[in-house]
Amino acid sequence: MFWIGQMNDIPVIDLEGLSTRDPLAMARMTGEVAHACREVGFFYVRGHGVPQAVLDGVMAQSHAFFAQPLTKKDALKISADSDNKGYVGLRTEALDPGRNADDKEAFNIRIDQHDGARSSLCPELPGFDAVMTDFFLRMLRLGVDMHRPIARDLGLDEDYFDQRLDRPMATLRLLYYPPASPREDGAFGAGAHTDYGNLTLLLTDDAGGLEVQRRDGAWVCAPPMPGAFICNIGDCLMRWTNDVYRSTPHRVTNPQGRDRYSIAFFLDANADALVEAIPSCVEAGGTPRYQPTTAGDYLASRFAQTYGFKQAEKA
Repeated sequence: MFWIGQMNDIPVIDLEGLSTRDPLAMARMTGEVAHACREVGFFYVRGHGVPQAVLDGVMAQSHAFFAQPLTKKDALKISADSDNKGYVGLRTEALDPGRNADDKEAFNIRIDQHDGARSSLCPELPGFDAVMTDFFLRMLRLGVDMHRPIARDLGLDEDYFDQRLDRPMATLRLLYYPPASPREDGAFGAGAHTDYGNLTLLLTDDAGGLEVQRRDGAWVCAPPMPGAFICNIGDCLMRWTNDVYRSTPHRVTNPQGRDRYSIAFFLDANADALVEAIPSCVEAGGTPRYQPTTAGDYLASRFAQTYGFKQAEKA
Protein backbone atom coordinates (compact mmCIF):
# COMPACT_ATOMS: atom_id res chain seq x y z
CA MET A 1 0.00 0.00 0.00
CA PHE A 2 1.13 3.56 -0.61
CA TRP A 3 -0.43 6.94 -0.13
CA ILE A 4 -1.54 9.92 -2.16
CA GLY A 5 -0.74 13.32 -0.69
CA GLN A 6 -0.50 13.58 3.07
CA MET A 7 -0.36 10.50 5.25
CA ASN A 8 -3.81 9.02 5.96
CA ASP A 9 -5.48 10.84 3.05
CA ILE A 10 -6.37 8.21 0.43
CA PRO A 11 -4.76 4.75 0.46
CA VAL A 12 -4.20 2.57 -2.60
CA ILE A 13 -5.07 -1.13 -2.44
CA ASP A 14 -3.93 -3.77 -4.92
CA LEU A 15 -6.73 -6.29 -5.54
CA GLU A 16 -4.52 -8.85 -7.27
CA GLY A 17 -5.62 -12.27 -5.97
CA LEU A 18 -9.10 -11.14 -4.89
CA SER A 19 -11.07 -13.00 -7.55
CA THR A 20 -9.16 -16.25 -6.90
CA ARG A 21 -9.31 -15.82 -3.11
CA ASP A 22 -5.60 -16.36 -2.79
CA PRO A 23 -5.06 -16.86 0.98
CA LEU A 24 -2.05 -14.58 1.32
CA ALA A 25 -3.63 -11.88 -0.85
CA MET A 26 -6.88 -12.09 1.11
CA ALA A 27 -5.05 -11.67 4.41
CA ARG A 28 -3.19 -8.63 3.07
CA MET A 29 -6.31 -7.06 1.58
CA THR A 30 -8.33 -7.62 4.75
CA GLY A 31 -5.88 -5.53 6.74
CA GLU A 32 -5.67 -2.82 4.10
CA VAL A 33 -9.43 -2.64 3.59
CA ALA A 34 -9.92 -2.51 7.36
CA HIS A 35 -7.69 0.54 7.64
CA ALA A 36 -9.21 2.28 4.62
CA CYS A 37 -12.83 1.71 5.66
CA ARG A 38 -12.35 2.48 9.35
CA GLU A 39 -10.02 5.46 9.10
CA VAL A 40 -10.54 7.10 5.70
CA GLY A 41 -13.70 5.90 3.92
CA PHE A 42 -12.06 6.36 0.51
CA PHE A 43 -9.39 4.36 -1.30
CA TYR A 44 -8.05 3.62 -4.76
CA VAL A 45 -8.11 0.06 -6.11
CA ARG A 46 -5.81 -1.27 -8.81
CA GLY A 47 -5.13 -4.82 -9.93
CA HIS A 48 -8.92 -5.14 -10.28
CA GLY A 49 -8.82 -7.20 -13.47
CA VAL A 50 -10.89 -4.92 -15.71
CA PRO A 51 -8.87 -4.43 -18.93
CA GLN A 52 -7.90 -0.93 -20.00
CA ALA A 53 -9.65 -1.48 -23.34
CA VAL A 54 -12.92 -2.00 -21.45
CA LEU A 55 -12.39 1.19 -19.46
CA ASP A 56 -11.63 3.15 -22.64
CA GLY A 57 -14.67 1.70 -24.40
CA VAL A 58 -17.16 2.56 -21.68
CA MET A 59 -15.78 6.10 -21.38
CA ALA A 60 -16.07 6.58 -25.16
CA GLN A 61 -19.72 5.50 -25.06
CA SER A 62 -20.34 7.95 -22.24
CA HIS A 63 -18.92 10.78 -24.34
CA ALA A 64 -21.18 9.73 -27.22
CA PHE A 65 -24.27 9.71 -25.01
CA PHE A 66 -23.80 13.22 -23.63
CA ALA A 67 -22.89 14.61 -27.07
CA GLN A 68 -26.43 13.84 -28.29
CA PRO A 69 -28.96 16.63 -28.76
CA LEU A 70 -30.94 17.44 -25.64
CA THR A 71 -34.15 16.23 -27.28
CA LYS A 72 -32.73 12.70 -27.56
CA LYS A 73 -31.54 12.70 -23.97
CA ASP A 74 -34.80 14.13 -22.67
CA ALA A 75 -36.66 11.29 -24.38
CA LEU A 76 -34.95 9.00 -21.84
CA LYS A 77 -35.61 11.26 -18.85
CA ILE A 78 -35.79 9.70 -15.40
CA SER A 79 -39.20 9.75 -13.74
CA ALA A 80 -40.84 8.73 -10.50
CA ASP A 81 -41.85 5.35 -11.95
CA SER A 82 -38.66 4.58 -13.88
CA ASP A 83 -36.95 2.67 -11.04
CA ASN A 84 -34.03 5.13 -10.96
CA LYS A 85 -33.25 4.55 -14.65
CA GLY A 86 -32.77 7.21 -17.28
CA TYR A 87 -31.42 10.68 -18.00
CA VAL A 88 -30.96 13.33 -15.33
CA GLY A 89 -30.77 16.81 -16.78
CA LEU A 90 -28.48 19.67 -15.86
CA ARG A 91 -29.29 21.12 -12.42
CA THR A 92 -31.97 18.54 -11.69
CA GLU A 93 -30.33 17.07 -8.57
CA ALA A 94 -29.16 18.64 -5.34
CA LEU A 95 -26.84 16.19 -3.60
CA ASP A 96 -26.33 18.84 -0.95
CA PRO A 97 -29.92 19.98 -0.29
CA GLY A 98 -28.62 23.07 1.48
CA ARG A 99 -27.00 24.38 -1.69
CA ASN A 100 -28.06 25.06 -5.26
CA ALA A 101 -28.67 22.29 -7.78
CA ASP A 102 -25.66 20.43 -9.17
CA ASP A 103 -23.98 21.48 -12.42
CA LYS A 104 -23.98 18.03 -14.02
CA GLU A 105 -25.88 15.65 -16.25
CA ALA A 106 -26.24 11.92 -15.63
CA PHE A 107 -27.61 8.74 -17.17
CA ASN A 108 -28.56 5.86 -14.86
CA ILE A 109 -28.44 2.24 -16.01
CA ARG A 110 -29.81 -0.74 -14.08
CA ILE A 111 -29.63 -4.38 -15.17
CA ASP A 112 -31.09 -7.61 -13.82
CA GLN A 113 -27.94 -9.73 -13.68
CA HIS A 114 -29.94 -12.98 -13.65
CA ASP A 115 -31.23 -12.64 -17.21
CA GLY A 116 -29.11 -9.80 -18.54
CA ALA A 117 -32.22 -7.71 -19.13
CA ARG A 118 -31.35 -4.13 -19.97
CA SER A 119 -33.38 -1.13 -19.07
CA SER A 120 -35.89 -0.20 -21.73
CA LEU A 121 -34.37 3.26 -21.51
CA CYS A 122 -31.47 2.80 -23.91
CA PRO A 123 -30.08 5.35 -26.41
CA GLU A 124 -29.83 4.49 -30.09
CA LEU A 125 -26.04 4.52 -30.17
CA PRO A 126 -24.01 1.77 -31.89
CA GLY A 127 -22.56 -0.64 -29.34
CA PHE A 128 -23.87 1.27 -26.33
CA ASP A 129 -26.04 -1.52 -24.94
CA ALA A 130 -23.39 -4.24 -25.25
CA VAL A 131 -20.59 -2.11 -23.80
CA MET A 132 -22.62 -0.93 -20.81
CA THR A 133 -24.02 -4.38 -20.06
CA ASP A 134 -20.55 -5.93 -20.11
CA PHE A 135 -19.13 -3.19 -17.88
CA PHE A 136 -22.07 -3.37 -15.45
CA LEU A 137 -21.64 -7.12 -14.93
CA ARG A 138 -17.87 -6.78 -14.52
CA MET A 139 -18.35 -4.11 -11.86
CA LEU A 140 -20.97 -6.17 -10.10
CA ARG A 141 -18.61 -9.15 -9.79
CA LEU A 142 -15.83 -6.89 -8.58
CA GLY A 143 -18.06 -5.17 -6.02
CA VAL A 144 -19.34 -8.43 -4.58
CA ASP A 145 -15.78 -9.79 -4.40
CA MET A 146 -14.69 -6.67 -2.52
CA HIS A 147 -17.18 -7.46 0.23
CA ARG A 148 -15.18 -10.59 1.13
CA PRO A 149 -12.24 -8.85 2.83
CA ILE A 150 -14.81 -6.54 4.42
CA ALA A 151 -16.65 -9.54 5.88
CA ARG A 152 -13.38 -11.03 7.15
CA ASP A 153 -12.49 -7.77 8.86
CA LEU A 154 -15.88 -7.70 10.59
CA GLY A 155 -15.51 -11.24 11.93
CA LEU A 156 -18.08 -12.69 9.52
CA ASP A 157 -17.97 -15.59 7.11
CA GLU A 158 -16.23 -14.49 3.95
CA ASP A 159 -19.41 -15.04 1.90
CA TYR A 160 -21.69 -13.26 4.39
CA PHE A 161 -22.73 -10.51 1.97
CA ASP A 162 -23.19 -12.77 -1.08
CA GLN A 163 -26.84 -13.61 -0.37
CA ARG A 164 -27.50 -9.96 0.45
CA LEU A 165 -26.08 -8.89 -2.92
CA ASP A 166 -27.54 -11.52 -5.25
CA ARG A 167 -30.41 -9.22 -6.32
CA PRO A 168 -28.79 -5.85 -5.66
CA MET A 169 -30.09 -2.38 -6.33
CA ALA A 170 -26.98 -1.68 -8.38
CA THR A 171 -26.77 1.36 -10.64
CA LEU A 172 -24.22 2.30 -13.28
CA ARG A 173 -24.19 6.07 -13.62
CA LEU A 174 -22.60 8.03 -16.45
CA LEU A 175 -21.75 11.59 -15.41
CA TYR A 176 -20.90 14.73 -17.36
CA TYR A 177 -19.77 18.01 -15.79
CA PRO A 178 -19.61 21.09 -18.05
CA PRO A 179 -16.76 23.56 -17.64
CA ALA A 180 -17.02 25.82 -14.61
CA SER A 181 -19.07 28.93 -15.25
CA PRO A 182 -19.00 32.30 -13.48
CA ARG A 183 -22.37 31.66 -11.83
CA GLU A 184 -22.78 33.77 -8.72
CA ASP A 185 -24.52 31.04 -6.72
CA GLY A 186 -21.30 29.07 -6.21
CA ALA A 187 -22.74 25.78 -7.44
CA PHE A 188 -20.66 22.61 -7.43
CA GLY A 189 -20.73 19.92 -10.06
CA ALA A 190 -21.79 17.68 -7.21
CA GLY A 191 -22.50 19.19 -3.81
CA ALA A 192 -20.98 17.73 -0.66
CA HIS A 193 -22.63 14.41 0.13
CA THR A 194 -22.10 10.84 1.23
CA ASP A 195 -23.17 7.94 -0.97
CA TYR A 196 -26.25 5.98 0.00
CA GLY A 197 -25.47 2.28 -0.36
CA ASN A 198 -22.62 -0.10 0.40
CA LEU A 199 -19.78 0.58 -2.02
CA THR A 200 -19.14 2.98 -4.89
CA LEU A 201 -16.56 2.31 -7.58
CA LEU A 202 -15.66 5.36 -9.66
CA LEU A 203 -13.84 5.64 -12.99
CA THR A 204 -12.74 9.18 -13.88
CA ASP A 205 -11.06 10.95 -16.76
CA ASP A 206 -7.97 13.11 -16.15
CA ALA A 207 -9.81 16.37 -15.44
CA GLY A 208 -9.66 16.10 -11.65
CA GLY A 209 -12.15 17.94 -9.46
CA LEU A 210 -13.08 15.24 -6.94
CA GLU A 211 -12.53 16.40 -3.35
CA VAL A 212 -12.76 14.32 -0.18
CA GLN A 213 -13.30 15.59 3.35
CA ARG A 214 -10.82 14.29 5.90
CA ARG A 215 -11.84 13.38 9.41
CA ASP A 216 -10.51 16.75 10.63
CA GLY A 217 -12.85 18.58 8.23
CA ALA A 218 -10.22 19.64 5.68
CA TRP A 219 -10.96 19.02 2.00
CA VAL A 220 -8.28 17.24 -0.04
CA CYS A 221 -8.08 16.46 -3.76
CA ALA A 222 -8.49 12.90 -4.99
CA PRO A 223 -6.39 13.12 -8.16
CA PRO A 224 -7.06 10.77 -11.07
CA MET A 225 -5.01 7.57 -11.08
CA PRO A 226 -4.85 5.99 -14.56
CA GLY A 227 -6.32 2.49 -14.68
CA ALA A 228 -7.55 2.57 -11.08
CA PHE A 229 -11.00 2.94 -9.55
CA ILE A 230 -11.73 5.23 -6.63
CA CYS A 231 -13.81 3.37 -4.04
CA ASN A 232 -15.77 4.72 -1.10
CA ILE A 233 -18.00 3.45 1.68
CA GLY A 234 -21.70 4.33 1.58
CA ASP A 235 -24.12 5.10 4.39
CA CYS A 236 -25.88 1.73 4.28
CA LEU A 237 -22.65 -0.14 5.01
CA MET A 238 -21.92 2.43 7.73
CA ARG A 239 -25.26 1.55 9.34
CA TRP A 240 -24.49 -2.18 9.04
CA THR A 241 -21.20 -1.62 10.87
CA ASN A 242 -22.71 0.69 13.52
CA ASP A 243 -20.34 3.49 12.40
CA VAL A 244 -17.22 1.31 12.68
CA TYR A 245 -16.90 2.05 8.97
CA ARG A 246 -17.52 5.70 8.15
CA SER A 247 -18.86 7.08 4.90
CA THR A 248 -16.94 10.18 3.89
CA PRO A 249 -18.36 13.43 2.46
CA HIS A 250 -17.10 14.30 -1.00
CA ARG A 251 -17.89 16.79 -3.75
CA VAL A 252 -16.95 17.67 -7.31
CA THR A 253 -15.69 21.02 -8.54
CA ASN A 254 -16.18 21.55 -12.27
CA PRO A 255 -12.88 22.11 -14.09
CA GLN A 256 -12.01 25.39 -15.77
CA GLY A 257 -12.12 25.41 -19.54
CA ARG A 258 -12.87 21.74 -20.17
CA ASP A 259 -15.45 19.03 -19.75
CA ARG A 260 -15.26 16.35 -17.07
CA TYR A 261 -16.56 12.77 -17.35
CA SER A 262 -16.80 10.05 -14.75
CA ILE A 263 -18.61 6.73 -14.41
CA ALA A 264 -19.84 5.53 -11.03
CA PHE A 265 -21.02 2.06 -10.09
CA PHE A 266 -23.18 2.10 -6.97
CA LEU A 267 -23.54 -1.29 -5.31
CA ASP A 268 -26.52 -1.29 -2.98
CA ALA A 269 -27.81 -4.43 -1.26
CA ASN A 270 -30.95 -6.36 -2.15
CA ALA A 271 -34.07 -4.27 -1.54
CA ASP A 272 -35.31 -6.69 1.14
CA ALA A 273 -31.92 -7.13 2.85
CA LEU A 274 -32.22 -6.36 6.55
CA VAL A 275 -29.70 -3.73 7.54
CA GLU A 276 -28.97 -4.02 11.25
CA ALA A 277 -25.84 -3.70 13.34
CA ILE A 278 -23.35 -6.53 12.87
CA PRO A 279 -22.73 -8.03 16.35
CA SER A 280 -18.95 -7.51 16.25
CA CYS A 281 -19.57 -3.78 15.73
CA VAL A 282 -21.55 -3.27 18.94
CA GLU A 283 -19.73 -3.06 22.26
CA ALA A 284 -20.71 -5.56 24.92
CA GLY A 285 -23.82 -4.23 26.62
CA GLY A 286 -24.06 -1.42 24.08
CA THR A 287 -27.02 -0.34 21.96
CA PRO A 288 -26.87 -0.06 18.14
CA ARG A 289 -26.87 3.51 16.86
CA TYR A 290 -29.52 2.83 14.20
CA GLN A 291 -32.85 1.07 14.07
CA PRO A 292 -33.02 -1.91 11.68
CA THR A 293 -34.37 -1.14 8.21
CA THR A 294 -34.33 -2.68 4.77
CA ALA A 295 -31.87 -1.50 2.16
CA GLY A 296 -34.77 -0.62 -0.13
CA ASP A 297 -36.54 1.58 2.40
CA TYR A 298 -33.33 3.35 3.29
CA LEU A 299 -32.41 4.03 -0.34
CA ALA A 300 -35.92 5.36 -1.07
CA SER A 301 -35.61 7.83 1.80
CA ARG A 302 -32.32 9.16 0.45
CA PHE A 303 -33.62 9.58 -3.09
CA ALA A 304 -36.53 11.56 -1.71
CA GLN A 305 -34.06 14.03 -0.21
CA THR A 306 -31.98 14.30 -3.39
CA TYR A 307 -34.90 15.05 -5.70
CA GLY A 308 -37.08 16.73 -3.11
CA PHE A 309 -36.31 20.26 -4.22
CA LYS A 310 -37.69 19.49 -7.70
CA GLN A 311 -40.84 18.01 -6.21
CA ALA A 312 -41.27 21.15 -4.12
CA GLU A 313 -40.92 23.31 -7.26
CA LYS A 314 -43.65 21.31 -9.01
CA ALA A 315 -45.92 21.62 -5.98
